[in-house]
Amino acid sequence: MKPHEIWSEILQIPQKEPEVGRQTVESLVMENFQWPEWQKLYQDAVLELDKDRLRERVAAAEAAIFSRLQALSPTVDSLSERHAIEDAQATLRILKRESLGFRDSTTG
Repeated sequence: MKPHEIWSEILQIPQKEPEVGRQTVESLVMENFQWPEWQKLYQDAVLELDKDRLRERVAAAEAAIFSRLQALSPTVDSLSERHAIEDAQATLRILKRESLGFRDSTTG
C-alpha cells in the first residue's frame, strides 16, 4: 500500500488518481475532507513530528472532535462520521501513548 493510500484510508478520504509527478502525498491527504470541522486538525496532529507541537495539535484535534460530537445529531445519518471519529480518537490515544508518553486510561 502506498503512503497516500494509507493516509487516505486513515482519514477516510475518497481515492482519486494522482496526476503523474504533480501531487505530493501531503497534497493528496489534504484534499476532500468529508468532515472538515475536525479532520484537518486531526491530520495536523497525525503528521506532526515535533513533540512540543504534537502535544498542542493533539489537544486541538481532541477539542474539535469533542465540539463536533456535541453538534452531531443521534441519527443514522451521522453514523459514518461517528465511526470515523471513534477511529480518530483511537489513533490520537496511540499518538499520545507512543509519542508523548501518556498512560492509556482505557487499559486500566
